[in-house]
Amino acid sequence: MNAPQRHNSFRLESYWMPFTANRQFKASPRLLTRAEGMYYTSDDNRQILDGTAGLWCVNAGHGRSEIADAVGRQLSTMDYAPSFQMGHPIAFEFAERLAEIAPGGPSAGLDRVFFTGSGSESVDTALKMAIAYQRAIGQGTRTRFIGRERGYHGVGFGGISVGGILNNRRVFPQLPGTDHLRHTHDPARNAFVKGQPEHGAELADDLERLVALHGAETIAAVIVEPVAGSTGVLIPPKGYLERLRAICDRHGILLIFDEVITGFGRLGAPFAVDFFGVVPDLVTTAKGLTNGAIPMGAVFASRKVHDALMQGPESQIELFHGYTYSGHPAACAAGLATLSIYREEGLLTRASEIETYWHNAVHSLKGLPNVTDIRTIGLIAGIELDSRAGAPGSRAYDAFVDCFERGLLIRVTGDIIALSPPLIIETSQIDAIVETLADALNQVA
Repeated sequence: MNAPQRHNSFRLESYWMPFTANRQFKASPRLLTRAEGMYYTSDDNRQILDGTAGLWCVNAGHGRSEIADAVGRQLSTMDYAPSFQMGHPIAFEFAERLAEIAPGGPSAGLDRVFFTGSGSESVDTALKMAIAYQRAIGQGTRTRFIGRERGYHGVGFGGISVGGILNNRRVFPQLPGTDHLRHTHDPARNAFVKGQPEHGAELADDLERLVALHGAETIAAVIVEPVAGSTGVLIPPKGYLERLRAICDRHGILLIFDEVITGFGRLGAPFAVDFFGVVPDLVTTAKGLTNGAIPMGAVFASRKVHDALMQGPESQIELFHGYTYSGHPAACAAGLATLSIYREEGLLTRASEIETYWHNAVHSLKGLPNVTDIRTIGLIAGIELDSRAGAPGSRAYDAFVDCFERGLLIRVTGDIIALSPPLIIETSQIDAIVETLADALNQVA
């Protein structure tokens, strides 16, 4: 029997790591011990440039004392309070501040905020809201959800049911009746594009096929990521989201945008709703909501959805749903401090100021060995690599490890490298990301 593995003064065996090849990792661990600004520090005291904002969440950079101080003050004042039939002021204050910057602005009416503990919880909440809404307006037969191939909506059973990640769908049972639109990835027509690709708006018409197949009277909602992140940065073609919205309207189907990744400035606008000018009925968020400091999520619901449920006796619970940590005081404190940083430093729109430099820098990798596509939008990039015969995903994983050894954190999904640095990034750090990644791509060629 192998001796228990130790790293410094602690064992590695007890922690069952998420979305990780545990045995591979524990044979050669990569550990981060500190973080400040654009950089992590590894356990061997090396600086690691954060090319992924943690996991798409640390939009304002690491180690923000404003957030830490706000959380500390709240914990010393009141560490926890229930949100069932009770309230505490900071949750209402945070909801009000979020409503002020709600997706789409005042005209969109997406200013009713339901707090959750994560993106996965936000998705399941939005799905339940959609069914509750349809039932409230007398459309109780509408219980079916339509997701999209290569979509990612978290890891709850609702999220994996509407999601389109094959490993989730093969292994775990799903909600009955869900179906999926075709994905929008079309490298034959849209390779090496900056911003939205020209071709593919007609793919939204796939929803008409599903309406004809199942009947509009069975479909409660369609859920999509405006930009699919976790499955490789899939950018919507021009006109696609607009077409999807129109089809939903035609058939009485709610439209849900999953903005767990795109929310809070990632595209150069506060939300993808603002960036694309398409208004859904529900918006799921998390990640950048608290700059990743405290786990939290939120669903922005339209007045239409919210008000439809505010019927019946006033003593009646309108939505029989919630979480122990909905509106957690410390998380609300972190969120309020985060919103203040975003406002004071202009971070919700900063990506629009540096996106041209970002796009040009990342696209300079075109022509390097095995690079088959590059796609960029806002402060996001996806770099697709040719897979090794019989070993899909291994080339990108080797690039990930090589980058880490060179002092750069990237994220990989299959043979796609995803980049999403903190919104505070400077051009010199963009250059460093691209130079390091170029060296790594040559190394793993």
